[in-house]
Amino acid sequence: MLRFLTAGESHGMAEFAVLEGIPAGLSLSVSDIQPDLERRRSRIGRGGRGKIETDKVKILSGVRLGKTLGSPITLLVKNQDYTNWQDQMTENIMPNIDIQKTSITNPRPGHADLAGCIKFQFDDARNIIERASARETVMRVAIGAVCRKFLKEFGIKIVSRISSIGADKLGTKSNNINAQIEEIINQAKNKGDTLGGVIEILILKVPPGLGSHIQWDKRLDGKLAQALMSIPSVKAIEIGEGIDAATRFGSVFHDKIFWDGKQFFRKTNNAGGIEGGISNGENITCRIFFKPLSSLANPLSTVDIKTKKRSKAHQERSDICVIPRAGVIGEAMVAFIIAHAFLEKFAGDSIEETKRNYTGYMRNLI
Repeated sequence: MLRFLTAGESHGMAEFAVLEGIPAGLSLSVSDIQPDLERRRSRIGRGGRGKIETDKVKILSGVRLGKTLGSPITLLVKNQDYTNWQDQMTENIMPNIDIQKTSITNPRPGHADLAGCIKFQFDDARNIIERASARETVMRVAIGAVCRKFLKEFGIKIVSRISSIGADKLGTKSNNINAQIEEIINQAKNKGDTLGGVIEILILKVPPGLGSHIQWDKRLDGKLAQALMSIPSVKAIEIGEGIDAATRFGSVFHDKIFWDGKQFFRKTNNAGGIEGGISNGENITCRIFFKPLSSLANPLSTVDIKTKKRSKAHQERSDICVIPRAGVIGEAMVAFIIAHAFLEKFAGDSIEETKRNYTGYMRNLI
């Protein structure tokens, strides 16, 4: 079974991840992972943190002589900003630091601050912020890059694009789309505000038969939705034309099935490549809807945890808009889920065994 865990705090010493279940024999190096981490560091819409972190990954285990061993793969990314925060993040508090003054008691609306303090009985939201921070996604992207490398062995490719930022839809044929994005974000920045948006993800050449209708927790669309909803700031997921489906007749929406003499196919893909929780051989499409970020330069009204008096919300250093770098985060979670479903279907302790299983299955498709 493919699974992963991440560990680390936003301003702690480092971010860690352990990925278990990748078969032995897959070629893997830092150069397979680092490009996706660079994509995540997109400068557009970033706050001060983006100028500090280098996000250089290290492979600590699970790989020898450039090949996976079948054992857990451990990945590490050091937090460069830790040196600026270590007195607050460790027990070695310097004499000139008053920890009471650095505690956060004015939770931000829309963030985990208050709910987390209530759940864990903290009176300092810093204890929640450090783990709830989207800094954790740096390790999801690293994990996703490993899964992407595995899927590449079977011709599966994952791409994304920005569909909209705020209320502004972006054209796919624009020659100056980065400038358009930057202008929209700068307008929000000048107002002391933040923006959300929509990312579209396309998964190409997925074989039919991943996922299952047998139990609720085996459905591929359900797994994708859960994984994508777990990304900070995501509030909705759409598979195929799922939202539009609610307003259309079945005779118009559903994708007619054809046979070309060798295989089944569809001329439309409103289902988004998944029917009954199972991949149907068409490309899988999904959209991720992100809310505006919770840290505002013009903070909203809140209530102080200790005094219960009205207060302005905490101002945490933050991005203006996550959308320019959200695509690679979404791709990473999708890569993990597709790799998980793929290994669930084809298994194998080595990459060669998995390839034999896959080849035999594809050869005997009805």
